[in-house]
Amino acid sequence: MYKFKNSVIAFFALFTIIYAMTAAMPHTGLGQDSNQNGATQLDCDEPPCNAVARGRAAFKSNLSHLGGNGRACADCHIPSESFQLSPATAKARFDALQMKRLQNANADDPLFRPVDADDFRIHGDNASDFSNLVENGLIRVTMPLPLNVKLIDSATGQPTNETSVDLWRAVMPVFNVAITGADGFAPTWPPGAPRLPIMGQDPNGPNRQGGYQHDARFATLQEQARGALFAHAQVTVEPKARLLDDLAAFQQTLFSSRGVKKLANAILSGSMPFPDPDTELNELEQQGKKIFNRACAQCHGGTLHPSGSTPETGIVRPIARYHNIQTPCPRPATDDFSPCPQRLARNARTYRITLANGATQTFTTSDPGRLLLTGQIADLGVMDVPQLRGISKTAPYFHNNSAATLEEVLDHYDAFFKRVARLNPPPNLPPLLSSNGMDIDRGFVTKDERAALLAYLKKL
Repeated sequence: MYKFKNSVIAFFALFTIIYAMTAAMPHTGLGQDSNQNGATQLDCDEPPCNAVARGRAAFKSNLSHLGGNGRACADCHIPSESFQLSPATAKARFDALQMKRLQNANADDPLFRPVDADDFRIHGDNASDFSNLVENGLIRVTMPLPLNVKLIDSATGQPTNETSVDLWRAVMPVFNVAITGADGFAPTWPPGAPRLPIMGQDPNGPNRQGGYQHDARFATLQEQARGALFAHAQVTVEPKARLLDDLAAFQQTLFSSRGVKKLANAILSGSMPFPDPDTELNELEQQGKKIFNRACAQCHGGTLHPSGSTPETGIVRPIARYHNIQTPCPRPATDDFSPCPQRLARNARTYRITLANGATQTFTTSDPGRLLLTGQIADLGVMDVPQLRGISKTAPYFHNNSAATLEEVLDHYDAFFKRVARLNPPPNLPPLLSSNGMDIDRGFVTKDERAALLAYLKKL
């Protein structure tokens, strides 16, 4: 347990330096290019420059005029971390804050607000247990329960009166949001019986063509920013539309490379063929690119549709925009999945869902995914597919930061594809594994291919 009353902390000087670096970053310019003095330049070659400049200022501001808790966007979307938050940085900042409080009881870091403490529901503004934030780099996301879903009390086994549930999710990087969101292709759901609405709820949920956040619940960057301001900065005043537009404009100038920026501009203008955002690749990385286009591009985007999860035109549908890759806890005990560590497994809750036919089903998970948007059991654990550009700079991975390295990501996918192949044997192999339903020619990566694929992933 990491509590403000705990004493410690070793390596005071190291943590203080790390804290100073991360805490200071939000107060510098937030662009793509750096000048000789190390300061960043505003990436604003084209209009609306005024909106981008205002958005940059708002991103690093605590927006006190909105009556919030003193947080800025940049407190969690840290520029030096590719605009995300890692567990290592959260721990360094927490430890440094503890040392500062030995000298000054009023020392503060806006990252540690009670709303993201584990014991917030018990102690409110006096909450002090930041285990999920410090150990896992996860923040609280509160979601309303669908009308047909109930939480089950672990002690009594009976449904509770709760109308919402707290989930713990990673802070998403802001880089490359200009090539995410809706992909323009209406997805075809996997074959099976048509989805039936339950209690009048939309059985497909919002944003069928993609959106923002892990579950794509927000249609626009403006919606996403507004949601974050209320949920995480705890503002009490409705943000003006111009502020939200400015934040969106600024975020759309943030790219992991110049190549991705050129790609985003081409997509926006509709010019084809799209430019290849890859930098010059050596022989091993070129091999990895071929492996990626065979094994991964059907979900994460490839040569013809590199913006997010739009599949290649050569892939035979049906294919869905959203997937359950078995990252929530607990995970299947079969197919060689790595079990969740206790620090993540403890976030699981038990739910009871009423199906369209009136039957009920009980399940335990740390994150129901888009099920919370649709009330459909088929959406259990389902999340949006992220773009991968800049992935070497955004460890750890998955919605719960459960994979520390890209090697662990590949291990997880190997287990996932084993499960998919076992549950959907030929002639019903799904498109993410097979181009013809019979032969596995996608998804799986052999041991001999891993080094090349990893080399390419690190150059994305």
